[in-house]
Amino acid sequence: MIEIPESHHLAQQFAEVLTGKTVLNVRANNSPHKFAWFHGKPENYHALLAGKTITGSNAFGGVAELQFDNLKLAFSDGTHVRYHHEADILPRKHQLYIEFDDYTSLTCSVQMYGAIWLLDDKEEEGYYQSAKYKIKPLQPEFNETYFENLMKGSKQNLSVKAFLATAQRIPGIGNGVLQDILFNAKLHPQRKLSTLNDIEKQALYDSINQTLISMITYGGRDTEKDLFGVDGGYLTKMSAKTKNQPCKICEEIITREVYLGGNVYFCPYCQRI
Repeated sequence: MIEIPESHHLAQQFAEVLTGKTVLNVRANNSPHKFAWFHGKPENYHALLAGKTITGSNAFGGVAELQFDNLKLAFSDGTHVRYHHEADILPRKHQLYIEFDDYTSLTCSVQMYGAIWLLDDKEEEGYYQSAKYKIKPLQPEFNETYFENLMKGSKQNLSVKAFLATAQRIPGIGNGVLQDILFNAKLHPQRKLSTLNDIEKQALYDSINQTLISMITYGGRDTEKDLFGVDGGYLTKMSAKTKNQPCKICEEIITREVYLGGNVYFCPYCQRI
């Protein structure tokens, strides 16, 4: 899933690899997917993009964006974006294919669900708008006062997982990055906001910033792949890759449970409920 570390890394790769390329051909919705969401009609994407040149890229929250002169093509959530050389074998199924004038190409494939938005400069979709304009971690505005008010303004019977990953409170934090955020803060995913003391709230705020910086620095998580299909360099502490392994702090076995519609991974000793 594209979350803050992955959107930043993808945008950087877009800038390095795709800037200056001109679109030759586009096929959208080649493999229809019930939970692949497009902005506008996919059948119009070729007419809108053909002949356009990529001028830059951007990242905000869980969105990675390609910029053209008067258009923007944005990807979020479970959209897997891959770059291909001319001789590469393309994935059999994809929701978007873009061929460039040098015969390299880009494919976007949705697994569980994902969004592909083609917008003009003045258009903004609801989720996209929230991801772009809402205050996010690592921005100067995401300070301790803002975070404290965000917690105070939320229902106190929310779990810390629900607080972090639902209702777009903090765009770009989802069920993926929150696992290590909570481990580093020594908080169980099911802990209620009402049970947190001031020290634990401070630990959570610090962990959000420090964990995300580390994930970005290493090019995203090792549970996700970049533009070239390579795993990110950040080694996750709590994920499917570490399930049933000993915690590196206490050697207790890392546990997986289903909670709030997704898996949570935690150390039952370091993150006591």
